[in-house]
Amino acid sequence: MKNIEKIKMEDMKVMMVFFSATGNTQKIANVIQQKLHELNVSVSILDITSYLSRKEEISISQYDAVIFGFPIYSMRAPRVCREWLQKLDGEGKKCSVFFTFGGFGKDPAHYYIKELLEKQNFKLVSTGEFLGAHTFNRSGWQAAEGHPNQSDFNAAQEYTIRTIKRFTGEDLNEIREFKKPIFSSNQLDQAEKYRFHLITQLPTRSNNSCSMCGLCEKMCPTNAMNMIKGIADVNSCIACFRCIANCPDAVLHTNDLSNTWTKKLELHKTTKEEINNLKSKIYL
Repeated sequence: MKNIEKIKMEDMKVMMVFFSATGNTQKIANVIQQKLHELNVSVSILDITSYLSRKEEISISQYDAVIFGFPIYSMRAPRVCREWLQKLDGEGKKCSVFFTFGGFGKDPAHYYIKELLEKQNFKLVSTGEFLGAHTFNRSGWQAAEGHPNQSDFNAAQEYTIRTIKRFTGEDLNEIREFKKPIFSSNQLDQAEKYRFHLITQLPTRSNNSCSMCGLCEKMCPTNAMNMIKGIADVNSCIACFRCIANCPDAVLHTNDLSNTWTKKLELHKTTKEEINNLKSKIYL
């Protein structure tokens, strides 16, 4: 057997990159960061949620491994994140990915992120999925309310420990093979265009009590929000609801989606309770 040199945890340098519009992914990233500190692993953080952050050139040469964190939109990492990843050269380095999801359509994400990262010359060693309140809860849904919770955070800590063992070489096992999805990437590309068909009104300012702080425009991941007009651009908005989640005046909203909640549950043959009881998982 080939002798593979192990890296001590205290000698390892890890970069963690995440996209988090409403805060779920950042909460898991914070838990992972804390656990890495407890393990004496050096970690640098890069938040790519903002538009400008994804325009900056980065180099991963100084790092031994990379952890990526994304929400799941339309059964995959968001398109803006996938496009950003396509600009990276993995340099053959080990990496891991964790996802946050609101209870629906998560399974193809692991398969397609592995495919993309390997194409970019990364070696994926683990993935994880963590339950988080659905984005559309801000417009009337009730999916995974109260998540991520302590159970999800505990799973994130375990994910960190087991992933680091893969990074250091203490665990030399290969990541599991993910079953090829029934939907091709081209089919998902088409479906992605209609992800937000339930939203007939993009994030819009509802009244005149806005303080015009400009935070919505500044924080928008795609430069879609116009502070002066008080509405997001239909061609750029990805309905991530970052503007709604962070508006200090609480004057941004979309159309009420309450009447679609029951239909969504029926479509997926599930219940609110079953979704809220889903468990975060680690894939090794």
